Amino acid sequence: MSINKESDVSANLQIGPTSLGMIRIYVEADGAEIPMDFTPEEALEIAEEIKAAALTVTNDK
Repeated sequence: MSINKESDVSANLQIGPTSLGMIRIYVEADGAEIPMDFTPEEALEIAEEIKAAALTVTNDK
């Protein structure tokens, strides 16, 4: 699946700090559980990428 193809898959998403000082993005969909841990610096980079993508879509309208 490409990033630009729509999907009917629904998922639960949780984001928060862990007790070890990491940031966890936890995705649960179709019985699969995917915990992904990032350093605070990596999490900030991901947040910037999400914000840039959202601004691109907003500016394209």
